[in-house]
Amino acid sequence: MGRPRILILGGSSEARLLAEALAARDDCDVLLSLAGRTEKPAVQPVPVRIGGFGGAAALADFLKAGGYDLLIDVTHPFAERISANAAFAAETTGIAAIALRRPEWQRRPGDRWQEVRSIPAAIEALGPLPRHVFLATGRQGAHHAEAAPQHHYLVRSVDSVEPPLALDNVDYVLDRGPFTLDGECALLRQHDIDVIVAKNSGGAATYAKIEAARLLGIEVMMVTRAPASIVKAVDTVEAALTAIDHLFPPAMKRGV
Repeated sequence: MGRPRILILGGSSEARLLAEALAARDDCDVLLSLAGRTEKPAVQPVPVRIGGFGGAAALADFLKAGGYDLLIDVTHPFAERISANAAFAAETTGIAAIALRRPEWQRRPGDRWQEVRSIPAAIEALGPLPRHVFLATGRQGAHHAEAAPQHHYLVRSVDSVEPPLALDNVDYVLDRGPFTLDGECALLRQHDIDVIVAKNSGGAATYAKIEAARLLGIEVMMVTRAPASIVKAVDTVEAALTAIDHLFPPAMKRGV
């Protein structure tokens, strides 16, 4: 067998770390696919394609046409549609697939979490009385806040929310993690935040807001993840590399 061809569906910090590790090994050909939702994506260590595929069948066609041997889904834990498409494409083409999903955050003593299934459910759970809400879900889904205009919102995202929300009381912060505990505490105090709406993304880059909420006694509407897809899942970059080695033993092991 020649050099294995690997398609990584990116969109998370783990995707970049996995691409870096594979690039350093230089024993496979890697293409990193990004959805293109971020206006200025970070420079990547491997060739990159930008944009969607047009559905599960089109992704399957792309895999077959490109002669790919492995599909690795390292999208954001809440990119549910592309993960479902990846599972379908792998199953229909017979191409091996791995999903790399960072572990969820776990509730700790002092956390005031109310778990909800979606951003709309979180907005509804805020209740009828005006509150100061830190909407920390990114710009995707921020428009759901328009259903509850009585609250004052602080919206943080990497790129601007376009069009701006049709709300009288909303402030915007453009910033990219990782964030610090001191910085998050200062932000929450500055805006008199009494509740945070957050997705249970896991990982360290955005966990500081959860720590800050615990420290300050602030409630968190925690949007839970959808059930995982049927693709074999690992939870670290190291575990993904091990799985790749099982599928494609390194050249020395193959006696090449």
